[in-house]
Amino acid sequence: MSLRIVSQSLVNAWSQTLVRGMSTQGGSKNIGFVGLGNMGGHMASNLIKAGHKLHVFDISKPACDNLKAKGATVYAKTSELAKNSDFVITMLPNNAIVEATYDEMTADGVNKETFFIDSSTIDPPLVKLLQQRISAKGARFIDAPVSGGVPGAEQATLTFMVGGSVAEYNAVKGLLEGMGKRITHCGDYGMGQAAKLANNMMLAISMIGVSEAMNLALRLGVDAKTFAEIINSSTGRCWASEMYNPVPGVTPTAPANRDYAGGFSTELITKDLGLASGVATSSNTPIPMGALAHQIYRGLKSKGLGNKDFSIVYDYMKNDKY
Repeated sequence: MSLRIVSQSLVNAWSQTLVRGMSTQGGSKNIGFVGLGNMGGHMASNLIKAGHKLHVFDISKPACDNLKAKGATVYAKTSELAKNSDFVITMLPNNAIVEATYDEMTADGVNKETFFIDSSTIDPPLVKLLQQRISAKGARFIDAPVSGGVPGAEQATLTFMVGGSVAEYNAVKGLLEGMGKRITHCGDYGMGQAAKLANNMMLAISMIGVSEAMNLALRLGVDAKTFAEIINSSTGRCWASEMYNPVPGVTPTAPANRDYAGGFSTELITKDLGLASGVATSSNTPIPMGALAHQIYRGLKSKGLGNKDFSIVYDYMKNDKY
């Protein structure tokens, strides 16, 4: 029996062929986009600006009409959208909606040339389940959650955390660069979500910290803008203090200046903290600050503030609502 030895150069050639076959480089693509919310709408718009043909779906007619006015084709069924798309990006609120959407899109089979990319924030185990289901049907699926908030979505400066093979990462990188500034390969399927959940836990903790510090300084008589400048030029500096300050009048573009409307909702950060708590338990990882942040945001949600931006935690503190 002879032993056939495959050279490294041939392996590399096969890998490059796979990447070229899936690559977004080389002109306009048909892109399906499901979920046109506060972030998804901007992300889809940026793909149109990048020259791609957009096929969109959302339960909100105004959201669909907005993208239609920019040149997108609106679909009544996600299954039809998927069949007409080279790539499908989903940007949805939670596990249940993501799973139901993929079940609907793929119930009647899939175009084996279609590449599915989920940019929602969901459980890593659900990622692995969806990847198995879709790969069994002959198509490809990866997780690519984002960070950067609504400003990042609008300005196409998001960070994408990709979970999948190296070849799949290389295949989608060019497409994702139309919506983001940093595209990072985090490892196998679900690792993008693992990174995202840890990041969002840190975001929640830092927003609470900034809100506490700002509230204390203001009550002691320090001017809000003066203290914000001090934080942002010293050791307290973070994204929440610099780009998303929770005190009205400090950061002009922050939701705090719009009565905490829009942005990243308290309901969603509470959901993400719940997911982080779940994976922390399954991995036997202590998260005392993450658990406390979850408790605080659950309290805000129970007060009917779930639809408000998560920076409303400052207003809650300022008005002694604890």
